[in-house]
Amino acid sequence: MTDPISDFLTRIRNASQAGHRLVDVPASKMKEGLADILKDQGFIEAYERVNEGPQGLIRMKLRYVDGSPAMLGLRRVSRPGLRRYAGVTELPRVRNGLGIAVISTSHGLMTDKEARRRNVGGEVLCYVW
Repeated sequence: MTDPISDFLTRIRNASQAGHRLVDVPASKMKEGLADILKDQGFIEAYERVNEGPQGLIRMKLRYVDGSPAMLGLRRVSRPGLRRYAGVTELPRVRNGLGIAVISTSHGLMTDKEARRRNVGGEVLCYVW
């Protein structure tokens, strides 16, 4: 697999559009960090690491509000073929502040708002709204 983050986002997008409550993705530290951010921001209800198979899985419980997904959209920004970096003054605002951008910084994964507060830039991984 050349882009595991894209695969992670696609599995979540497909599961939410199909109305599934749970989605499993192969585990890694980066994906666990992304799941943690999605949980903190209220896009998923919970996640847990399940040790099935050699790599393990992250099992996420998707959040729905009145029958519709809490996460309306996901978009991968930086990809292996074209990396996107942004300084602290160039960090994007997603849906005029209603969504989040996930940034990979030297201080770990964080949202765009957290990166602005800490005054750091980094690689813009994805947008979630």
